[in-house]
Amino acid sequence: MSTPVQAHTLSNGLLVLTREVHSAPVTTSWIWYRVGSRNEPSGETGISHWVEHMLFKGTPSMPRGELDRLIARNGGVFNGFTWIDYTAYYETLPADRIELGLRIESDRMVNSLFDPAEVESERTVIISELEGYANYPETWLDEAVKAMAFTVHPYHHPVIGYKSDLLAITRDELYAYYHTFYTPNNAVLVLVGDFATDTLLQQVEQYFGPLPRGPALPAVRAVEPEPQGERRVTIRRPGPAQYVQIAYLAPDCRSPDFAPLAVLDAVLSGARSLSFMGGGAQTNRSARIYKALVETELAAAAWSTYAPTRDPFLFELSATVREGRDAATVEAALLTEIEKIQQDGVSPEELARVLKQVRAQIAYNNESVTDQALQIGMWEMLDSYRRVETLPQELAAVTAEDVRRVAQTYLTERRRVVGHFIPTEEQDDGA
Repeated sequence: MSTPVQAHTLSNGLLVLTREVHSAPVTTSWIWYRVGSRNEPSGETGISHWVEHMLFKGTPSMPRGELDRLIARNGGVFNGFTWIDYTAYYETLPADRIELGLRIESDRMVNSLFDPAEVESERTVIISELEGYANYPETWLDEAVKAMAFTVHPYHHPVIGYKSDLLAITRDELYAYYHTFYTPNNAVLVLVGDFATDTLLQQVEQYFGPLPRGPALPAVRAVEPEPQGERRVTIRRPGPAQYVQIAYLAPDCRSPDFAPLAVLDAVLSGARSLSFMGGGAQTNRSARIYKALVETELAAAAWSTYAPTRDPFLFELSATVREGRDAATVEAALLTEIEKIQQDGVSPEELARVLKQVRAQIAYNNESVTDQALQIGMWEMLDSYRRVETLPQELAAVTAEDVRRVAQTYLTERRRVVGHFIPTEEQDDGA
């Protein structure tokens, strides 16, 4: 049985969130930092992701490669990731070994080396990763659409950054960024699993209590202005197919319209995880977009995406155009599905089916302690960990009229960016 989340704050500002789950002898430790590409100044795009990589490169007490060996030797798994609003690392271990996770994260919060040779090595790795993404037409289109959608806000640029910035960022800039944002007062430790809270908190205090507070954090002041009309972008490069992407500026997760928009996304594509990893082309076969575009053979794949974010982000529709069809026809079909909801709404039966899917997805995404900690930490980064408990009620309260209203309010021509990828036969010299 699991218990409610408990919150504890250390004297240095570190927030610790714990939940006891005694269904299996496993515990997960997540450390979340309130930093992502949203926090990057012009000229330093990609620096959050690069710093995340550098924390796997060792400390004086834990040399490069030792982390992998320690986790494997103790029967655990670990990883880390960066997104627009946050960075996170985790270790999931047998419950009696979770102290190892605390030791690893407290150590690299303050003692990561940023060895100059490792910095240069990782520069090559990340640029190679960026160039690998450039092989995919979806990357070119997605980056162009987001660059068009955000004229002011740093959501404009990709998490991996721009190549010119990655070539120019120095070791000292990386190290300064690390010391600014990787601090107890900018972090949240989430612990979920088979433990006694009081005992584990003593270990947390032992490892994290002595760490010093960090400096005052630079504020993100940018606010994206209301769009004043449709914007369009066309990318012409070599590729296997045409692609369509339509993006609408949409509210952040703290808006009262977040839940209706999440349900609208589920109506269009089927229910998925409400996190940055929940999107993608796996559209439910009973959902509207699949029936309208895939079953009719207009598109090889089609889907919508709406994820919780700290600032207003995007509600998106995407499709891979089937051979013999064209992007304009697929765009029109996607817009027709939006217009149907705006004009006719959704039936009580369809809404009931979608809400049942949403409830099932929420339950599925809380099966493991690792998944629970992900949800708790993500919501604390964006709003409050308490949303984990209140979100099911918010979604269940959504009415058919709510879904129609948010479609009419936010999915308008004035608020949208439309992108087409049109393949060319010749090789682009700029590739």
